[in-house]
Amino acid sequence: MEMKMYRLLSISFLFLLACSLQAQERQIVAEGTISYITATNVYVKFADTEAIPIGDTLFVQRNQRWEAALIVQQKSSISCVAQVVGEWTPEKGMTLAALSPWPAVPVQEPEPVLDIPTQSEPPITNLPAPQDESEDGTNTEGKNTDRKEKITGRISAASYSIFSDDAPRHRLRYGFSFRGDHLSDSRFSTEAYITFRHTAGEWEEVTANVFDALKIFNLAVKYEPTDRTLLTLGRKINPRISSMGAIDGLQAEHAFGAFQVGVMAGSRPNLQDYRIDPGMFQAGAYIGFATQSPGRSQQNTLALIEQRNQGEIDRRFIYVQHTDNLLPNLNVFASCEMDLYQKVNEEVTNNLTLTNLFTSLRYRFSRTLSASVSYDNRKNVIFFESFKNYIDQLIDEETRQGLRVSASYRVFKRVSLGANASWRFQKSNTNTSQNINGYITYSRLPAIQGNLTLTVNALETSYQKSRYYGCRYTRDFFKGRLNGDLYYRWIDYVPTWSEVKTHQDIAGLSLSWRITKKLSLYLYYEETFDARYPTVSRFNTKLMQRI
Repeated sequence: MEMKMYRLLSISFLFLLACSLQAQERQIVAEGTISYITATNVYVKFADTEAIPIGDTLFVQRNQRWEAALIVQQKSSISCVAQVVGEWTPEKGMTLAALSPWPAVPVQEPEPVLDIPTQSEPPITNLPAPQDESEDGTNTEGKNTDRKEKITGRISAASYSIFSDDAPRHRLRYGFSFRGDHLSDSRFSTEAYITFRHTAGEWEEVTANVFDALKIFNLAVKYEPTDRTLLTLGRKINPRISSMGAIDGLQAEHAFGAFQVGVMAGSRPNLQDYRIDPGMFQAGAYIGFATQSPGRSQQNTLALIEQRNQGEIDRRFIYVQHTDNLLPNLNVFASCEMDLYQKVNEEVTNNLTLTNLFTSLRYRFSRTLSASVSYDNRKNVIFFESFKNYIDQLIDEETRQGLRVSASYRVFKRVSLGANASWRFQKSNTNTSQNINGYITYSRLPAIQGNLTLTVNALETSYQKSRYYGCRYTRDFFKGRLNGDLYYRWIDYVPTWSEVKTHQDIAGLSLSWRITKKLSLYLYYEETFDARYPTVSRFNTKLMQRI
């Protein structure tokens, strides 16, 4: 066993070695915010989308580096419909950007962009920060020009109401996110993402356990003793071991050229209510390798982690993560966990077992055609917040694990086609599923303007079959200050143990109003008609103030 472990670690370490090239800056072409999220698409609003081609990548900026987030499938004059890259979770109001290609060229003739499908944050900058220079080229006091204070954030209040023959149910949600980089131009930064939600009339559940309502997803302070060293204290996802989720405690990382060495010690969030739980102790170390260049970008991590539960060993495992663009138009992301410790009936073994695996490939054949494939075999994914209707939640839950293939093609300048399929399979055949989804979008319709999307979806699981056909019309008014979204779905459900079919008609309308540059109001209304059950109405509101 020791010889196998030695060979495995040696091979994994050699896997991390590659040539190191200097990074090159990319310019922001356009910035936008997420305005709407469905089970398969994310809608992003811009002031103008002329410089964003279909098939382009939208990025999220974290720690002064860019993370690939979305792939543009269709667009209008001020909004884009996109699909998620990698494992991250989009949120309404989040800011994204389209970047200039590698290397920087005029926007009118973009080259293929570089996609880095990581989850959470990209790696820490490994090269020394540029220095201020006087007119004769000398440094001015050695001050780091990147260490400038930048504060962003948002405060939101939302309501989610359901009306039927039963008493109406109202859920309230308050959110706060904050990011302060280099406070007062110092080496200290801080970030937070906190929500509080409860159901009206059920306050006793909050008083019984406040952490059922209060969720602290991110709350950390960062300190950079040098340009190559980063210390983090609090709750934060480490970008180099992102699939592990949030870490409560201390994390430290130091860069040696293109290599990084890091350690972490603390605990895992409680599995029931996500509170801080010192009894869930964990600690580990990792080595990373990351480069960026006009022709190649990659990030690699090899980690060894031990997790305990009330003092007893819970898990001991190896974690490997890799992101790369092997070819100019080919992007790769992979992460896996291999357990080294098992305890069954009080008997301890140290066999190497593959526990979690996620891989994704995306290839851009041309400016009009792109395709991707991913395989997800991760376990124990916990979602703490979901306000989706039944069909959207069903599709999400039944298609997350397994094999997924998708492709998009722009037929004409204003017409785009797309399709994706997923399969979940098990040896026992007890929890299998197949899902196929297709759509066609016509942008900037003649006379009435706006965009029209037609969708068809077929889902089959071990206990249910469903089919739905939908259409969605979106349009912007008053130079983008007001956005309207009107849609309809025809849905049939058939349980595998019965021939009785359940039919639903769902119609909805949403509006987003940019009251001021930083203040926005969102309204959403939906009716679900079912011949066997009372009509169900949903009415959601959200008011968001950006900082």
